[in-house]
Amino acid sequence: MYVIECADGTLYTGYTTDVERRVAEHDAGEGAKYTRGRTPVTLRHVESFDSKSAAMSREYAVKSLSRAEKERLIDGEGRGDGESRDGSERD
Repeated sequence: MYVIECADGTLYTGYTTDVERRVAEHDAGEGAKYTRGRTPVTLRHVESFDSKSAAMSREYAVKSLSRAEKERLIDGEGRGDGESRDGSERD
């Protein structure tokens, strides 16, 4: 599950098995219809899951959040598992 920020400042949430490939698709205008006119995009948050259904459930939950709640998640205040907004581990 990932969150990207579009060039217009909006946030888009999706899920994929290959985040780098998917972000490149969004940047190339080949991603979701929503992001096609809003390039370039910046990866803001990544979460990994053991199953597609878990990733889809989390995607749905994040899409239901307000902008402020999504910003807190991106800033690391909404998950508490030591993962940073770019998907790397924190010290």
